[in-house]
This record gives sequence, structure tokens and C-alpha cells, in this order.
Amino acid sequence: MAARNEKVAAEKRRLILDAAVRVFARQGFNQCRVSDIADEAGVAYGLVYHYFRSKDEVLDTLFLERWNVMLDVIRDLDGQDLVPRDKLYAIASFIVDSYRHDPELMKVIIVEVTRAANSFGQTHLQKITEAYELIAGIVERAQADGAFKDTVTPRFAALAFYGAIEQVLSGWIFETLPRGDTEFEQAKRLVVETVCRGLATYTPAP
Repeated sequence: MAARNEKVAAEKRRLILDAAVRVFARQGFNQCRVSDIADEAGVAYGLVYHYFRSKDEVLDTLFLERWNVMLDVIRDLDGQDLVPRDKLYAIASFIVDSYRHDPELMKVIIVEVTRAANSFGQTHLQKITEAYELIAGIVERAQADGAFKDTVTPRFAALAFYGAIEQVLSGWIFETLPRGDTEFEQAKRLVVETVCRGLATYTPAP
């Protein structure tokens, strides 16, 4: 009985989180109420508060779930026997594919958290910075091995790499860039090509 109750609770909690993604993506975090999330989930208003203290905690949970998965992916890739360029390509692929498979969640994370400098962006600044530091670590080790030149600091290279991806995602979110399978695959390649050419130890052909 206890196991069944835990399963039902987990399903209800997931139902609320999935509904919140749709509401936040459609209305924006600041414009929605807890009752909007409850209506979207088809549950009683009080049930949302049974699992979450506020809509802020709902957004925190959505962000941390996805961001921690990305951090784990970066750590795993960094531990594999791959050349630095392939590691960066795999990271770019994970982020782009995350948008491809769940565009509403990625919209919420980018618009309401990572670009929200005065609210959730500040709250989760340390967690956001952790991703930059992991990417910078890949660059730094590549520089030590001679795979990348050291005239660009690892931190700046990481910011340029993630910043380029985030700008492309923003273009898709706000529909200022074309989006589709072709554009998704092209974005992965172009972001890595742009950053890695700047870090290359050789002089690219004109």
C-alpha cells in the first residue's frame, strides 16, 4: 500500500509540473497564478500546495531537474575518451535536442531563469555558473594538451560557447530564426565550428 501511495503521489506531482510548464510557457511565470496551474493539471487548487509551497518552488523544481541532468551529461562527456571538439559537439547536441524534444520546458528555463537577471537568474546563479565552469574545464585541459591555443581564456570560451547556443535557442523560442530538423542539426555544427575555429592551434585556410 505504501509503495502504491508513493507511486500515485509521484504521478500527481509530475502531472502538476508538466501542467506548470505549459502555463509558464504560454502566460509567463509572473502572469500566472497557482490556480492556473491547478486548472491546467485538472486538479484541486489545494493539491498544488500539497506538493509545492509556491509557484516559485514549482519553477525551481523544473529548472533544477533539467539543469542537473545537463550538468551530469557534461561531466560524463568530459570523462570519456573524446577529443575536445567532439565533447563540445556532444554538449551542443544535448542542449539543442532538449529544445527539439521539449521546447516549452526549454522556453521556461531560458526566459524565466537563465535570462532573468533580477529574479531566478540571481537565485540560481551558482548553479548556472557551474555549467560554464565545467565547459571551461574542457577547454582548459585541451589548452594544456596543446589541442587548443591559450590566447583565449577558458572562461571566456565557455561563455562564448554557451552564449551562442542560448542565442540560437532564443531565436527559435521567439520565432526570429527558422526552426526544423535541418536548422537544429546545422546549429550544432555551426556553434562548435565557430568556437573551435577560434581556439584552433592551426591557421584555418581562407
